[in-house]
Amino acid sequence: MKNYVWLLVGVSLLLFMAACGNSDQEVIGAENGEWEPQEVIEIVAPAGAGGGYDTTARMAVQAFAEEGIIEQSMGVVNKVGGGGAVGWAYVADQDCSPYHMFVTSPPFLLVPLNGQSQYGYEEFTPIANIIADYPAFAVAADAKWDNLNELFDDMKADPSSVTVVGTSSPGSMDHIAFAMVAKAAGVDITKIKYVSAQDNAGLTQVLNGSADVFSTGVAETVEQVKAGNLKVLGVTSEERLEGETLEDFPTVAEQDIDASIINWRGFFGPPNMPKEAQEYYEEKFKELSESDAFADIRNRFGWGEMYMDSEETKQYLDEQHAEFKVILEELGLAK
Repeated sequence: MKNYVWLLVGVSLLLFMAACGNSDQEVIGAENGEWEPQEVIEIVAPAGAGGGYDTTARMAVQAFAEEGIIEQSMGVVNKVGGGGAVGWAYVADQDCSPYHMFVTSPPFLLVPLNGQSQYGYEEFTPIANIIADYPAFAVAADAKWDNLNELFDDMKADPSSVTVVGTSSPGSMDHIAFAMVAKAAGVDITKIKYVSAQDNAGLTQVLNGSADVFSTGVAETVEQVKAGNLKVLGVTSEERLEGETLEDFPTVAEQDIDASIINWRGFFGPPNMPKEAQEYYEEKFKELSESDAFADIRNRFGWGEMYMDSEETKQYLDEQHAEFKVILEELGLAK
């Protein structure tokens, strides 16, 4: 019986090694001893078309091609659902593949922490972080508040008197970004009234008066501010952003609120991505970050430059994971 058990273990190990063996053979067999992709590279945007993930992935693919950084064909595939969890599960199934990756951001940490995904960040292969985006808090143009301190004074008196709306689910980015800033301002965050709205309904709710504050990405506010529909009370960047309209948005810090939140966006490979492939993509994303084409893209969308290599990305996520766990526990949303 004991020999039979060991036989099963041995067979399982051989099957696992064989499953990853095809990718390893491709890596070892590359010309000049350096791996280069020989097949179409698939980047998963774990959300619908037009959102932050989709835009980041498609702009990266565009710049890779325009600058000749990666000559192999690249495609973007949208996997919608679960706050990103559907996309992560899909890439997790591509174990060992050097041809799959996904773009993600802080919900990659938040969603597993609040129990909505079985996949934690530790299970995937960090490649590189490339941009910093920033949360923004906006209200209708005719709202009574002209800055965050006026808003938070009302919320300190009665937190539930203000309805905050965001696209993400409770316990994910739009909710947590607002809660972290409100906490730093002295608001009882356990009593904040946060509602989730999909398909841009959050903007509609603020404009029709059914919600008071729109917690979103800064890029989602610019055109509405230009049109005279919204005013931005604060953004979480350490300094004012550059660019028309963006430069007019006050930061949280300049309103004496000690909170700085980055909605980073980075790329990850599946579990057990071959090291040679990881290193190849890491270097290519560095070239992308330093390119003129991607600098223009960052300026267009109000993104900050934030390249981190795989090791720096892993360390940063470890730190942010611990920080998010604390605030989710305070909100009673940690699982």
